Amino acid sequence: MPATSVAATTLSDVYFDYDQFTLRTETLTALENDARLLQDGLTGPIVIEGHCDERGTHAYNMVLGERRAQAVQRYLKDLGISSDRLQIVSYGKERPFCKEHSEACWQENRRAHFSPR
Repeated sequence: MPATSVAATTLSDVYFDYDQFTLRTETLTALENDARLLQDGLTGPIVIEGHCDERGTHAYNMVLGERRAQAVQRYLKDLGISSDRLQIVSYGKERPFCKEHSEACWQENRRAHFSPR
């Protein structure tokens, strides 16, 4: 497989339960697929962004977002992805994907998202 920039391919977002940073069982398969993509030809570093829903204080959500990004980073490292390629950042509740005030929308915002660095 020829090398491809991470920017050219979308890696799967990882979703979390309310007030949690533990990886869900169903997200592990997606992360394993992401790790294969990163090992088998995707080049370049990535940023793992930690996001939260709108509930909670700014400070609390910044810490929770960081813990979510760290959980994803640890799992990818355990799967053999070099730590040199993985940077984390927390956006807390500051960059919501969905702006409605509903549980379905909040679920979409409780995530770790991958971006090229």
